Amino acid sequence: MDNIKIQGEFIKLQDLLKYSGLCMTGGHAKIVIQNGEVELNGEVCTMRGKKVKDGDIVKYNDKEIKAVFV
Repeated sequence: MDNIKIQGEFIKLQDLLKYSGLCMTGGHAKIVIQNGEVELNGEVCTMRGKKVKDGDIVKYNDKEIKAVFV
């Protein structure tokens, strides 16, 4: 699992997928989220605007990342 350092209080799920490199574009992130391919803290999340906060774990395509806010 990789830690992704982010400034601020939260980041939207689709933005995190793009920022972390798990998805190449925001459009791709939107599609995989709406298709139910992304997990947030162990549960499928289909809300692309879902706020990801410090310590949350996102899983997509057998890769996991942990959001760390600085």
